[in-house]
Amino acid sequence: MNSLSWRGVVRQSKFRHVFAQAWKAEHCLDDVRVSRVTWDGPLCAANPKLIAVVIEAGGGGAFLVLPLAKSGRVDQNTPTVCGHAAPVLDVQWCPHDDNVIASASEDCTVKIWQIPDEGLTSPMSEAVVTLEGHSKRVGILAWHPSALNILLTAGCDNVLCVWDVGTGELVYQLSDAHPDLIYSVSWNREGNVLCTTCKDKALRVIDPRRGTVLKVREKAHEGTRPMRAVFLADGKILTTGFSRMSERQLALWDTRDLSEPMVTQEIDTSNGVLLPFYDPDTNMVYLCGKGDCTIRYFEVTDESPYVHFLSLYSSKEPQRGAGFLSKRGVDVNKCEIARFYKLHERKVEPISMTVPRKSDLFQGDLYPDTAGLEPALLAEDWISGQDAPPILVSLSGGYTAPPSKCGTLRGRPKLLSQTNTSPTSTTVPANPMAVEMESEGLGHGQGRRDVDGGTERVKKEVNDKFRHIL
Repeated sequence: MNSLSWRGVVRQSKFRHVFAQAWKAEHCLDDVRVSRVTWDGPLCAANPKLIAVVIEAGGGGAFLVLPLAKSGRVDQNTPTVCGHAAPVLDVQWCPHDDNVIASASEDCTVKIWQIPDEGLTSPMSEAVVTLEGHSKRVGILAWHPSALNILLTAGCDNVLCVWDVGTGELVYQLSDAHPDLIYSVSWNREGNVLCTTCKDKALRVIDPRRGTVLKVREKAHEGTRPMRAVFLADGKILTTGFSRMSERQLALWDTRDLSEPMVTQEIDTSNGVLLPFYDPDTNMVYLCGKGDCTIRYFEVTDESPYVHFLSLYSSKEPQRGAGFLSKRGVDVNKCEIARFYKLHERKVEPISMTVPRKSDLFQGDLYPDTAGLEPALLAEDWISGQDAPPILVSLSGGYTAPPSKCGTLRGRPKLLSQTNTSPTSTTVPANPMAVEMESEGLGHGQGRRDVDGGTERVKKEVNDKFRHIL
């Protein structure tokens, strides 16, 4: 194992001098009662139009949705999204519609909401779609990066569910792949495989359409504290976890061979879980620890030691969570390459990451084409076995968020043949990664595809309102 310290590494990179700065007080959101749930999630999500923050709510679960340009004090009577019967644990904006957001809750449901461009003018309690398939609380949401309306959820029942939210159907369910609590889930760039971390300390690579565990690395990190993993653009996986001596670590893995990490780096001895936020355009990873006062950032390259420490942002107040703004929302005129929304106890503070440049011209080397709103595939395309990377757009001249389409979640006819009930249907072609890994005799989880929605294991509810609103 190649174990290196990230301190003192000097090399040439345009990101060596990334400058992190918190916005002035008048541009923060004040009087926001950030949720106190003990779940190790970001509790915040942001896109070019709107920001969502999970907040304290008596007698149920709620989150706040505000226009991104909003600043100053948030009135206590500000309307919220309040349709859950128990605390909300995670919120994620749809990558293909900036007005659609998913929320996961301790009430065992996932709900899909359509938010107006200007935010809420009254409390929203009726979801467009309610997804019911978990038997315990749901704490993880992950939208497919390139297929419209495909959403993956993970709950404390150790089950992974893949949904078509356009029809409300549960299309795949993996119930036997994880023997214990799932800590994190991440799609790869094409969305044909995903990686997970689990309380059993294993890192898994999974093909959700076949219900197959392609690769397993036992004890990716030796410590007992929670791990996180994120797929990188080139197919590698970066994990954060703890050593046997409770030191925080990050590690980089080559999915072709998980026997040893490409590199492992010790970070510090704090006990907060490190949440990795990955930017595929710059190949930078930002690590935000729950309860930390710092945000560390690294660049991943093809040259040893592969993961290069760049710098850290430090402040006096610890973070309760953090939202990572979609690249389409950054200010290209100020050479801003990333923006976080740091959650304090009663405040949301924007923090900009910029690369200082003297020129006022568009800096094309800082802003390669990034994933746009247009999906590369429809849900039925992906379910039938097609794969495609996200469709990219240029940020030259800045990005303007289009008005709400109000039609992303429209219902469609049944996507699968009513006679095809095989969970490993031949309509899903073998992807090269799966063929290579299965040839090594690796284990299988149990995947199942719902065709007619009639099995008792597949619970779904599409609100009556849904069919004629959208």
